[in-house]
Amino acid sequence: MSTPGNSALRKTVYWGTHYLMIAAFVVFALFPLYWLLKVSVTPNDILYTEGVRMWPSRTTWDNYTFVMTQSNFPHYFMNSVIVSGSTAFFTCIIAAVTGYAFSRFRFRGKIIIVALMLITQMFPLVMLIAPIFRILAPLGLTDSLTGLIIVYTAFNVPFATFLMQSFFDGIPKDLEEAAMIDGNTRFEAFRRIILPLTLPGIAATLGFVFTAAWSELLFALMLVSSESASTFPVGLLSFVSKFGVDFGQMMAAGVLALIPACAFFLLIQRYLVQGLTAGAVKG
Repeated sequence: MSTPGNSALRKTVYWGTHYLMIAAFVVFALFPLYWLLKVSVTPNDILYTEGVRMWPSRTTWDNYTFVMTQSNFPHYFMNSVIVSGSTAFFTCIIAAVTGYAFSRFRFRGKIIIVALMLITQMFPLVMLIAPIFRILAPLGLTDSLTGLIIVYTAFNVPFATFLMQSFFDGIPKDLEEAAMIDGNTRFEAFRRIILPLTLPGIAATLGFVFTAAWSELLFALMLVSSESASTFPVGLLSFVSKFGVDFGQMMAAGVLALIPACAFFLLIQRYLVQGLTAGAVKG
């Protein structure tokens, strides 16, 4: 027979194990970021001589100074901000409008359009490089930030559309109908009623698209050939030479590259958690 003491012990063990597993996962997830920071402040003369240590015996900010003042990383950084921010902005506008149409309207060819959008997600990106290059080259959009924004937007719109559609599906149609009965047009009902309710969904979509564009390397490497239009993932390769890799400077650049992504998620975190959970449940 269970006693109050045994019940309390089982509860303590359960929650202790629960929190221990969460802590272990957090450590596992954050350890690479910790090691990134550790290497970035380690002087080059002891980077390979001290062996594996949790923290170097000496630290230095020389790697950060070099990256910020003597390399092209600030330029690559700004290019990534422009490309990622523009991609997230345009993708969310297109996805919101398209997702609303898929959620609220029935029209001829809807299934075909949805199928085509799904098909675009099935092909490996590598096999699409040559066709995309052939399309962009005559338009003068290769080796430019505009071309990257167009490509990133095109590849993120399908998933973002389906993500936004799930949020619109969770909003009762009665709200729009009531607004239109009160004299609002459909667009006014969308702007005044539906759009504020989908702010969590927009935040989740913005976070996904911004992160995808911020870390993308393949298209940025294959479609851009000059330093003036390179983004930071491509810029990290500048720390790799035929004689070796300057890990200290590369890790310092990596740490700096985390700042805008973290700042962006801090700005939208009010809506992000709510959006990630609300999109999975239809009410």
